[in-house]
Amino acid sequence: MRDTRSDGELLRAAADGDRRAFEELYRRYAPWLTARLRGRCADPGVVDDVVQETFLAVWRGTARYREDGDVAGWLWRVGARRLVDALRGDGARGRLRQTLARLRHRHEASAEERVLAGVEHGDLAGALTRLSPDLRAVLQATVIDGLTTREAAVLLGIPPGTVKTRALRARKRLREELA
Repeated sequence: MRDTRSDGELLRAAADGDRRAFEELYRRYAPWLTARLRGRCADPGVVDDVVQETFLAVWRGTARYREDGDVAGWLWRVGARRLVDALRGDGARGRLRQTLARLRHRHEASAEERVLAGVEHGDLAGALTRLSPDLRAVLQATVIDGLTTREAAVLLGIPPGTVKTRALRARKRLREELA
């Protein structure tokens, strides 16, 4: 039988040890979170570990939902930060380089790239597609995924100063194109 409680109610109940609430929350969001994280990391083993760690944090109550925003966004932030932590571990630079190389050479657009391309506010979609992949990747990590400069730097394999510089250049180019 399907649980009809809201996502927020399920999160609170799961953090209090309600196994059925936790299972329903996992059923609702684990496939979605896995798909999103696979857009950031090509290693399915790392992604599966991060999804498990994310939901373990929910179960143990170490990740606290403050009811500011939707549950999906909150789970994404928890998962994205856990992914950054996983990539910082042993051999992270090598895994990160492999992941980025695969992402740069793949032919299929990620879900975020498809959403960005479909934006119909002014010529934002066109302006975003005309940005270089490096600038677009920084915007995606910092704006869409909500990562900090340091987290984006680890994820993208570049220094934090480079993240800041690319973000400034990307915003400047978008302003110029949309003016």
